[in-house]
Amino acid sequence: KSHYDDWLSAIKNGTQSSANFEYSGWLTEANHLGIVFQQPTLDPELTVTGNLLFHTGLHGLPRGVAKERIARELKRLNLVDNADKKAGALSGGNRRRIELARAMLHEPKLLLMDEATVGLDIQSRADLRKLILSLRDESGVAILWATHLAEEVADADRVILLHKGKILRDTTPAELMKSTGSSTIEEAFLALTEPKKAA
Repeated sequence: KSHYDDWLSAIKNGTQSSANFEYSGWLTEANHLGIVFQQPTLDPELTVTGNLLFHTGLHGLPRGVAKERIARELKRLNLVDNADKKAGALSGGNRRRIELARAMLHEPKLLLMDEATVGLDIQSRADLRKLILSLRDESGVAILWATHLAEEVADADRVILLHKGKILRDTTPAELMKSTGSSTIEEAFLALTEPKKAA
């Protein structure tokens, strides 16, 4: 992940390109980046709305704009009924949804998902993936998803495969599987990383 963080820092500080997508300094301000961290970052004693209002305040959004965007994101992520509940009283899956809603409030151009499914059950992980894909399609936000779970990137536009600090592949999921003769991303990863057996 250090390479991953270095890459992100390079994007923020200048011009970087990856495949056919070029970043020309549009991440020079924090407002262009939304992040869902691996570790929980909500204040459990604040309500859902309180957590989101605090975030919009940090980004300097006018109160009226903030309330409109909070209502939009809560509706999009099916969290309206939880708006006045304390964050600490919600399930892990719903807390992740709140963090996703928070990350989208300032309408970032890049959404960073830093192993955001850690600690979630299978259904919650699947639900979060569906939400992310719908966000990509609806808002056009670019999504950088860091994960150790190969199945989570099956629907990605591109996959950057890291192993022991090295980039093994930077390609599409389909091309990755084709080039390794694999039927899944996990099989492709193992084909590229497992020691070769002696004949």
